[in-house]
Amino acid sequence: MIISTSININAPIDTVWEVFSDIHNWQEWNPVCRECRLEQGDAMACGTCFSFELNPLILSIRIKAVIEQFEPVKKVVWSGSRLGIHATHIFTFKEKESYVVLKSEEFFSGPLLFLARLIGIPSRLHQLSNRLLESIKQQAESRR
Repeated sequence: MIISTSININAPIDTVWEVFSDIHNWQEWNPVCRECRLEQGDAMACGTCFSFELNPLILSIRIKAVIEQFEPVKKVVWSGSRLGIHATHIFTFKEKESYVVLKSEEFFSGPLLFLARLIGIPSRLHQLSNRLLESIKQQAESRR
């Protein structure tokens, strides 16, 4: 299963990156990844382990992710597993003439993926991805 979405942000790429990569301040603007905390490492970087609460349905679940690829102002890849499902999340940042395209791609696999589909988790995760990107956009554009 793949969930892909993107958004155009009317702010400099450095501002968009600053909002996204400052994991310590996510609680101020991020309504999707709540109660975020670093488990290992001091900041977003390759090898950093962090966790956050996500609410795909009724109950929140704590997700623990490890950053596998970290290219400042270009790309971040993290992955984690929970409840029999493995996920890899890729964020890419592309600067255009007057805006930034932020793309989010999530790849899911695992033996319980069929159950997730039955109870409607894919559409809820797509909504959460859109909400996350919209929140990044609002925060970055408000700093202009």
